[in-house]
This record gives sequence, structure tokens and C-alpha cells, in this order.
Amino acid sequence: MESCIFFQGLRFYAYHGVAPQETRVGNEFTIDLRLHADLSQAMATDNVADTINYAEVFETIQKEMVQPSKLLEHIAGRIVHRLFQEFPGINAVELRLMKRNPPMGADIELCGIEIKETRPSPSK
Repeated sequence: MESCIFFQGLRFYAYHGVAPQETRVGNEFTIDLRLHADLSQAMATDNVADTINYAEVFETIQKEMVQPSKLLEHIAGRIVHRLFQEFPGINAVELRLMKRNPPMGADIELCGIEIKETRPSPSK
């Protein structure tokens, strides 16, 4: 059985961006996340050890968000890689990373990227 754990509107204040101002002043970022996994064991047992711990997922993302990067693509790639590394039960990740009011001379609420990645096959 394939199910999905989701996080909507995780908010972070971080220092990502290409412009020097972004790395000094910082900005608000929002993440929407869907983790595809088999949750049937947790459905049967009601035991947190049989699922993907939401608090641990948040901590994993937070560790990546505090490391400054120039590109949203780089941050998102690091987050997805780390989630696959830390949580073997995750089969696929859908991640939206958005920057609020980016300094690009436009009247814009946010911009961002969306990636969907399936767990890489084990190496032989």
C-alpha cells in the first residue's frame, strides 16, 4: 500500500540567495512536502516506530535550511537527498520550496521550484 505523509506551509527564515543583500538580511521561505511511503504497518499498530516520524522530518529539513545556498534548486536537492538518507521508508518525495517576496524588481508574492524524485535504486 502506498500512502502519503504531507507537510503544508513549513516556514523558515533563512539566508539563501544570489544577491549579497539576501545573505545578510535573509528572507522567508515556505516548504510544501509529500512523502510517499507504505504506511500500512503504522495503520495496524498505532506505533510511531512503524511510520516516518514527522518531528524528525522537520528537524532534517531545518538542518538543511540553516545552511546558506545561492540557489533554491541546491537547497531542494540537499533536502531530498537527506530525506532519502535518513528515512529508508520513503519511496518518493514531492517538494515545493518557495521564497517570499524575492528581490527581483517585480511585484510578486513568491517564487520557487517544485521537484518530484523517486528513491534511487540500490547499487549492485
